[in-house]
Amino acid sequence: MGFLELLLVGIGLSMDAFAAAVCKGLCMKKVYIKNSLIIGLLFGGFQGLMPLIGWFLGKQFENYITSIDHWIAFVLLGFIGSSMLREGIGGKKEEEETLCPIEGEVLNIRELVGMAVATSIDALAVGVTFAFLKVDIIPAVSLIGVTTFIISFFGVFAGSYFGSKYKSKAEIAGGAILILIGLRILLSHLNVL
Repeated sequence: MGFLELLLVGIGLSMDAFAAAVCKGLCMKKVYIKNSLIIGLLFGGFQGLMPLIGWFLGKQFENYITSIDHWIAFVLLGFIGSSMLREGIGGKKEEEETLCPIEGEVLNIRELVGMAVATSIDALAVGVTFAFLKVDIIPAVSLIGVTTFIISFFGVFAGSYFGSKYKSKAEIAGGAILILIGLRILLSHLNVL
């Protein structure tokens, strides 16, 4: 996997974190850089940590499934991407209602950690595919973490400024990117590309 593909994976994975950051921005009357930094660091940190954990798990089974690793990557990325597409198209109205805590608790760290974990679970599965594809993991998770940090940081400001208007579009774009990357991995291993 080259730099551009890893960057696109990072962007695709960060769309859930972006959507959550937008929602946090909606809750803030005034956005402070410190708050955006905290949200970006938590979301980016977990988004970088989860693929690393997945990579370690995938390495344990690498020898057993090398012959079908491209199919696994295709299925996992397709599943994650289609899940993001469904969320983006269908929307989760009840979830949005619970994202704004009572005033004065906008940066509840426990809540933010929970959101960071929830938005990075799909990155765990991507980390498993990285192990099968023999991706150099440290640069990959660094790029994913930094990409998510930047996108989440600006997502807080976008939420404060634009509102929830672009949340579903971000999830749709992220899902489409992951599906296309999964398809490309499959086609290149089948020597179609």
